[in-house]
Amino acid sequence: MRTTPFTTEHDALRASIRRFVEDELAPHAREWEEDGWIADWVWPRMGELGLLGLSVPEEYGGQGGDYWSTVVLAEELTRCGSGSLPMAIGVQTDMATPPILQFGTEQQKQDYLVPAMQGTKIASIGISEPDAGSDVRAIRTRARPDGDGWVLNGSKTYITNGVRADFVTMVVRTADADPGDPWGGISLFLIETDLPGFEVAAKLDKVGMRASDTALLHLEDVPVPGDALLGTVHEGFKQIMWQLQGERLIGAIGGVAGAWRTWESALAYTREREAFGRPISGFQVTRHTLVDLATEIEAAQALVYEACDAWNRGEYDVERVAMCKLVAAQLAFKVADTSMQLHGGYGYSREFDVERNWRDSRLARIGGGADEVQREIISKLMGL
Repeated sequence: MRTTPFTTEHDALRASIRRFVEDELAPHAREWEEDGWIADWVWPRMGELGLLGLSVPEEYGGQGGDYWSTVVLAEELTRCGSGSLPMAIGVQTDMATPPILQFGTEQQKQDYLVPAMQGTKIASIGISEPDAGSDVRAIRTRARPDGDGWVLNGSKTYITNGVRADFVTMVVRTADADPGDPWGGISLFLIETDLPGFEVAAKLDKVGMRASDTALLHLEDVPVPGDALLGTVHEGFKQIMWQLQGERLIGAIGGVAGAWRTWESALAYTREREAFGRPISGFQVTRHTLVDLATEIEAAQALVYEACDAWNRGEYDVERVAMCKLVAAQLAFKVADTSMQLHGGYGYSREFDVERNWRDSRLARIGGGADEVQREIISKLMGL
């Protein structure tokens, strides 16, 4: 008998989320893609349904569920037909807010986490900079002490939800880098976007994930109160490295689930499309291609579920998470690229969603730590 990590409660949750996605989200996917903007109502609606904090304690507006509840949400959101929405929601649920729950004060949890779970405040995560992408130690955005607070100067780029965000969980430098401690001098802050000197300098134009707003942010003498510091001063590098594990794992979950959705659509198309008098699924090369992809997706899912099981027990296996991120990102794009090939000319047109899947899936090999970064992490932990 095949085992599953999902209980009957998870199955009921999945059915409920699937109805919501298919009835309320999927019908708008093409519209949002054309507009370059996900409708604002999505966040409060998901908050109303309790979907923005499935694994967050009830005292902070969550549902108090286990990590497998989060897995269910991530998998079902891929059915909306757009990679932009799962990414935007994932930033809210699994990237910008977990550090608040993990490191925040009680007041910070009430001021930021609770409304984020309700969808009344939209969150973003601010790490990358114009001159510092994967190298977090190279960030230049600076917070200098000013009385009881701080003053921030710098820039952040590729910030998902950055145009619409109410606050940014931001990585900044609070002390000069020390050759003896290259990971020190970095801190996390909760930065409200309506502060004077905070500017959304540009809404970035992207190849894929076009419905998701992505911003270039400028900060010029932004006054920040002392209680905006999240966690311990100068310990931000360790804190953000912890955060990145959850970010990469949720990305891997969505990547594998998205690969399944793309594979299913490719299978349906090859059964319908005829060439030389028969469906193209009847050709051996097509059948073997689909079988190979399904086998790879199954294997990747097993790896990801193993990491999810450990995460659910409170274990954070950095090496395994990096493997999940690497294989899921590469596989999601491979499946989308192969699906486009199977669709032929139609795959390159906008008539079918495969071209959107192709564009959207490419980002995962860059964002959240590029493929090369994951390989470096894995090789170091292997002692290579």
